[in-house]
Amino acid sequence: MYIARMHANNHNNHHHHHRSDLVRIATSAMFERGLQPEFSAGVEQQLAAITGPSRESDAAIRDLTHLLWCSIDNDDSLDLDQLTASEGLPQGGVKMWVAIADVDALVKKGSAIDEHARTNTTSVYTSARIFPMLPERLSTDLTSLNFDQDRLALVTEMDFSADATLIRSTVYRAKVRNKAKLAYDAVSAWIDGEAALPAAAAAVPGMDAQLRTQDALAQQLRLRRHAEGSLEFETFQPRAVFEGEQVIDIRQQVQNRARQLIEEVMIATNGCTARYLAAQGGASLRRVVRSPERWLRIVAVAQEYGETLPAEPDSKALEAFLAKRHQADPLRFPDLSLVIVRLMGSGEYVVETPGGPPIGHFGLAVRDYTHSTAPNRRFPDLITSRLLKAVLANKPPPYSNAELGELAMHCTRQENSAQKVERRMRKSEAALLLESHVGQRYDAIVTGSTTDGIWVRIFTPPADGKLVSGADGLKVGDKVHVKLVSTNVERGFIDFVTA
Repeated sequence: MYIARMHANNHNNHHHHHRSDLVRIATSAMFERGLQPEFSAGVEQQLAAITGPSRESDAAIRDLTHLLWCSIDNDDSLDLDQLTASEGLPQGGVKMWVAIADVDALVKKGSAIDEHARTNTTSVYTSARIFPMLPERLSTDLTSLNFDQDRLALVTEMDFSADATLIRSTVYRAKVRNKAKLAYDAVSAWIDGEAALPAAAAAVPGMDAQLRTQDALAQQLRLRRHAEGSLEFETFQPRAVFEGEQVIDIRQQVQNRARQLIEEVMIATNGCTARYLAAQGGASLRRVVRSPERWLRIVAVAQEYGETLPAEPDSKALEAFLAKRHQADPLRFPDLSLVIVRLMGSGEYVVETPGGPPIGHFGLAVRDYTHSTAPNRRFPDLITSRLLKAVLANKPPPYSNAELGELAMHCTRQENSAQKVERRMRKSEAALLLESHVGQRYDAIVTGSTTDGIWVRIFTPPADGKLVSGADGLKVGDKVHVKLVSTNVERGFIDFVTA
């Protein structure tokens, strides 16, 4: 195997790869996985006929453009799905509004654009190229909640008491306007007292106080979920950084306070959406992680660390074990996370009907969970917003239960395919960055041991590879010095030997 890999790797070492190579590799990976990398002529035709954002007016659409709405997303995100706004309530409570882009206002069920979205079911993010679920003229402009633009949205309004208990919530349609386009890292640095308030927020009187309120609420919600047994993982998802055609670095995304703020508020919103549909007697598309089928394997993993977990799936016990390991060994925690995530099995979409059996989301310690907060980039969220709009308009649901059942299975399949493409591309990106570093030595940690061999991770740049020689006696978690011997960008191979 080593000889074969070496041969495969070396035959292209004389060719230096560029961003365009990664785009080509990503495009073919999309095809291989049954995803469509390009939009059809029908989509382009429909797109050309759309003149601007939806201007629909209806007595049921409230005007909330006066609220201090802001978006917080990645630095480079242009597809803005959600805005938040808040104000204090008496006795220390908080009223929270979450606005979700009304994509359905422009993308109707069964249209050419909708059919493409239905095929792929998600945007696929690779560093060299994004394959958006919707054409960018929609997802980054006409259906995006862009700065200083009036847009239609589905708003979830939630009242929380001083201890972050949800007292009431409702859903309605509204017109909104984003007053500040903010980014996670900058907001988080300000919350942590390490940097000034971002200029876009400083330009809006009262925005600083509102962000503090939302951060405080999110941290309370987070503590509450962890008390219920919500699982805290840290996964390894490095992204390549480009300068023109060249990959210059690979960076691991850090979890921070601003990401937690949005995550908590969106989990709360998704719960409200699910309960709202159920209360109206409608079926909903739920995102679930069933109780882990391989629980006894998880128990065995915990035993290796000298910890005892109960014989039946128990998310609180698992969360306590994970929290303890995170504190004891932060360096290796991403790898333990990955092992547990794999053993839990991946999430899936299911249809929940009124009176049917509750399934819930084991990993998030929540019973009611839909995907509703990212309709520009995920098809299940667009389905959910259509179900909500039908209920709000007293119309029959746009999808039958049977149709929802088929879509749930299809969305689960396609989302898994998209994740495989993204994982595959992270390997090729790392191989591209490292191809000019063959011969260099690195500190590494053993992350996997399979019948195929031993896998290691180097820290700077963060990258995974195979140990093709010198693996005797090594086990997962061991620290090791390695030398890079070859890379293959086309296949995403990175090979090390012990040094």
